[in-house]
Amino acid sequence: MENKKKVLVAMSGGVDSSVCAKLLLDAGYEVAGATMHLYANEDIGIERSKTCCSLDDVQDAREVAFKLGIPFHVFNFADSFRQNVMDKFVNTYLDGGTPNPCIDCNRYLKFGDFLLRAKLLGYEYIATGHYVTKARDEKTGRWLLKRSADRKKDQTYVLYSLTQDQLEHSLFPVGEMNKADIRTIADENSLVNAAKPDSQDICFIPDGDYASFITSRCGKQPCGDIVLTSGEKLGTHKGLIHYTIGQRRGVGVSYTEPIFVIQKDIAGNRLILGTPDKLLRTSLTASDVNMLITDELNSPIKCTACARYHQQDMPCTVTPIGERRVRVDFEQPHKAICKGQAVVFYDGDYLIGGGTIE
Repeated sequence: MENKKKVLVAMSGGVDSSVCAKLLLDAGYEVAGATMHLYANEDIGIERSKTCCSLDDVQDAREVAFKLGIPFHVFNFADSFRQNVMDKFVNTYLDGGTPNPCIDCNRYLKFGDFLLRAKLLGYEYIATGHYVTKARDEKTGRWLLKRSADRKKDQTYVLYSLTQDQLEHSLFPVGEMNKADIRTIADENSLVNAAKPDSQDICFIPDGDYASFITSRCGKQPCGDIVLTSGEKLGTHKGLIHYTIGQRRGVGVSYTEPIFVIQKDIAGNRLILGTPDKLLRTSLTASDVNMLITDELNSPIKCTACARYHQQDMPCTVTPIGERRVRVDFEQPHKAICKGQAVVFYDGDYLIGGGTIE
């Protein structure tokens, strides 16, 4: 890492970003910390220890910054978070999709609003506690992201949308570390959050109850028919937002063999169930595609892809079919591909692009 550069650390209040700040100080950077205030915990009914970027976590980050002797800022991005993350989350579910709000938070907040604010304040870099490594392609000079050695912690999937400019101005100091070593550093430096539990994946959803969150914002969704792929009616669903593609348990109907949610028919307000073979797909289309290896994909490429967070990536061919749109053809059938999720492309351990599944 280059020395004597000004860097603003995105401090969530968690241990990863706190140790990130400590490592940058040790490396000779001129460091400051900042937390994005996105909502208040009591507004969404979440306990202190189970989320990030709330008022409680702002205080934890502030205490760490004081301990490290660095300047500290709080940026109120609540309006942007509501528009670009929470509203998009709700709208995607209402449209029959299954969103990943962490991708949007990184895209629009951490590497969007936060980076812009950092630049305005004169910082050359931002730094985050993501488990990824930035790498440069020697042939093209373009920035790529390399997966964490600990695949269970790897976060490249949620960063596929980053642009070359965003990568140019971003640092990931803990990307090659493991959690135990990070907590040891925090403990040795008496950081207040050394033993703080990891935050849950979706910070604004109490106990993972997506349907209640959506209902609180949009009202109760209408019931409708549960049918087999053959058209046979099996029962009544309680609103399509309560179900996800590939779901088996909790649907509320039984059959002579195992059946799963195959499709959510938004126009007809029907939940369509079928046998496991009906979940398999060999291709998908994706839009809003961002490629790290090139500005625009002009010809098919062979790579691997995963269509769900922490899923094993599988060999495929990615073919451009329009402006920022691609078709992905897998060599083997893929299970439970969900509209609204991301499909992310890899060349070995290197993230090379991704898009939103149509």
